[in-house]
Amino acid sequence: MLTKRLKIAVVVCVLLCSAGLKIQAQNPLGRLPGAGSFKGMKGGSAGGDSLRHRTGLEDSITIVFRYLDTTRYRGFDSSLTDFSTRFPVPAPYVFLGNLGNASRSLLFNPVRTAGWDAGFHAFDNYQFNISGTRFYNTTRAFSELGYILGSRTEQFIHLIHTQNITPDWNAAFEYQLANSPGLFKNQSTNHNSYRLNSSYQSRNRRYHAYFIVLNNKIQSAENGGLKNVEDLDNLTTYANRVTIPVHLGNAAAGTGNLFSSVINTGTKYKNKTFFLRQQYDLGIKDSIVTDSTVIPLFYPKFRMEYNIDYSTSDYAFSDFDATDTPYFKTYYGPIPDPDSVLVRDNWKQLSNDISLYQFPDSKNAQQFIKVGATVQTLKGQFDHTGPRFHNIFVHGEYRNKTKNKKWDMEANGQLYPTGLNAGDYNALVSLKRYISKQIGYLQVGFQNVNRRPSFVFDSASSFSLQYLNLNKENITNLFGSLEQPHLRLRLTGNYFLVNNYTYYTDFYTPRQTPLFNLLQVGAEKAFRLSNRITWYADVVVQQKTGSAPIHVPLIYNRNRIEFAGNLGFKNLDFHLGTEIKYHTRYKADGYSPVLGQYFSQDTTTIALKMPHIDAYLHFRIKTFTAYVRAANLNTASFKKGFGFTNQNIEIPGYPYQGLQLRLGIFWTFIN
Repeated sequence: MLTKRLKIAVVVCVLLCSAGLKIQAQNPLGRLPGAGSFKGMKGGSAGGDSLRHRTGLEDSITIVFRYLDTTRYRGFDSSLTDFSTRFPVPAPYVFLGNLGNASRSLLFNPVRTAGWDAGFHAFDNYQFNISGTRFYNTTRAFSELGYILGSRTEQFIHLIHTQNITPDWNAAFEYQLANSPGLFKNQSTNHNSYRLNSSYQSRNRRYHAYFIVLNNKIQSAENGGLKNVEDLDNLTTYANRVTIPVHLGNAAAGTGNLFSSVINTGTKYKNKTFFLRQQYDLGIKDSIVTDSTVIPLFYPKFRMEYNIDYSTSDYAFSDFDATDTPYFKTYYGPIPDPDSVLVRDNWKQLSNDISLYQFPDSKNAQQFIKVGATVQTLKGQFDHTGPRFHNIFVHGEYRNKTKNKKWDMEANGQLYPTGLNAGDYNALVSLKRYISKQIGYLQVGFQNVNRRPSFVFDSASSFSLQYLNLNKENITNLFGSLEQPHLRLRLTGNYFLVNNYTYYTDFYTPRQTPLFNLLQVGAEKAFRLSNRITWYADVVVQQKTGSAPIHVPLIYNRNRIEFAGNLGFKNLDFHLGTEIKYHTRYKADGYSPVLGQYFSQDTTTIALKMPHIDAYLHFRIKTFTAYVRAANLNTASFKKGFGFTNQNIEIPGYPYQGLQLRLGIFWTFIN
C-alpha cells in the first residue's frame, strides 16, 4: 500500500486537477500559444493586459515563472535531450550507488555563502529549498504528473499543480518522492518532500506578497560500503549481489520494502521552512485605454520589503544494532565500542529582514538599488547542550538589465558585523554584455567570500568527534563565460583562490588547507552531424596547484549522440540516442556515514573500467512525454556467462548497480 503522505499528495493533485481537466493539443512547455501577453487575464502580466474580446487563444495556455530573487519571467525548457533535468541527480554528480544515497559533484564547487550553515549537503539534490521555488503566472490551471520506474522497484514521483486563483493571485503545489531498495544490503532510501507557495499583488499594483512552506524528510540506509570490493568478481558465491557482506546493517533484510520508512542503520534528516515576503511600492500610476477596457499600470520608484523566515532542522545518524560490527571501533576512534549509536543535531532558526529599494528608472523594474538588514536567532540542541546564538548582518545590491537587453549587471554584498558569524562577508560583481551576433554574450565576474566553517565542524556539534580550532575560510572566484547561440557553443571558466578550506582527512578528523588555487575551464557544444543527428559534447578540465589534499578528476566529459525527428507523424517528437560519461582517474573522496560527509583520502585511486554508457528513447505526443532508458550498459560482462556484473565504482567501497532500466512518464494537464 502507498504511504499516507503519498496518498494525500495524489488525492490533493487529483482534486486540484479534477474540475474539467482536458488534454490540449498544444505544447505545454516553453512558449505556449499566447505566451507573453496573458490575454484574457487582468493583471496577468507586467502590462496588465485584460482584453475581453476573443483572440483565438482561449483553448491554449500561457505559463511563465520566476524565482524569488529574480525579476524576469521565463518559460519551461521543453527539450527532450537532457534526462538529467527530470532526474534528481545532476549529470556531473556521483553517488553511493543507489538513487537517494549521498551525492557529490565531480566538479570543484565549494560552499560560497557567508553566515550560518549547518553543513549537511550530501542530500541537497533530493530536497526542496527556497531559492529553487518557482512563482508562476498562468492563464489556465496547469498540472503535471511525473513517474519514473526503475529496475528493482526504484521509483521517483514528481507532481506539480499551479493556477491563478484570481488574475493577481497564483498558488502552486509540488510533491516529490524518491524511493529505492537498492542492489546491495542496507542501501534503501525513502525521501519525501512537498512545497506550497503562492504569490499575490494588489489590484493597484502597490502591494506584493510571496509565501512558501516546504518540508523535506530524508531517509537513507548506510551500509558503510562493501567489506571486500573483490567480492564483486566472485560470481559463484555472490551471484546475488545482496548477499555480499557490508560494513553496516548486515542484519537488515535482504530486500527493501517499496514504501518502507523503517531504517535502523542510516541517515535521517528532516527540515521544515516557513517564509513570507511582503512588499509595498510607491511610484507613478498610469493606464492604457483600449476599445473595451482600461488597463491600469504602475511604475514603482521606492519599495519597502519585510521578510520573515522560520525553519526547523533535524540531522541524525543512528545504528541500533551496532554490537555485531567492529566498524565504529575501527574507523571512529572517539566513539567507544557501542551497543547502539545515535548522533543528532537539532536547529531552530528565525530571521527577520527589512529592505528598501530604489528604482532609478521607474519604467525598468529590472534596475534597482537595494539595502537592508537582517536579525537572525538560532537555537541548537545537541547531545548535552542547547545553546542560543544570534547574527546581525547588513546587505546591499544593485541590478540592472538595460532596456536594450545588451547589459546585465549585478553587484551585491553581505557583511556580518556581530554575532556567531561576526566577520563573515560575501561580495559579488557580475557583468554580462551582448557583443554581436557573431560573438554572442560575454560575462565576467568576481566573488570573494569570508566565512566561518560550517557548524558541523564546531566543537558544540554532536557530529564533531575531534575538535580543531578553525580559522575563517576565504574563497575568491573569478569567473567568465561566452555564449554563442548561433554556433550552439558555450565556454566557461572559473579560477578559485582558496585559503583555510575545511575538510575531513578521514572518517571524523577535520583539517584546513593552506592556500591553493584551482583552474576550471569548460565547453558545451552541439554539433550537427546530419539533418537529424546531433552530437552534444560537454567537457570540463580542472587543475589544482598547491599542496592542499583536494582531489578532482583532470577531465570530465559527457557526450550525447541522438537522432531526432517526428517519423512522419505531426504530433510526435522523437529522440533516440546514447549518452556516455567519462572522467580521468583520480583519488576520489571517501564517505563517512556517521557524519554524512565526504572526506579526502590518498590510498584508493578510482579508474573507471569503462565510461558510463546509457541508451535512450525519448518521445512526446502532444502533452504526454516518455523517457525509456537503459543505464549502465558498460557493465556487460561475459565472465561465467553473460551478465551486467562489471560494475563501476565512483566512491571507494560503493559500487554502482548493473543494468538499470528506467521508464519515465510525464503527463501534462491543462484545465
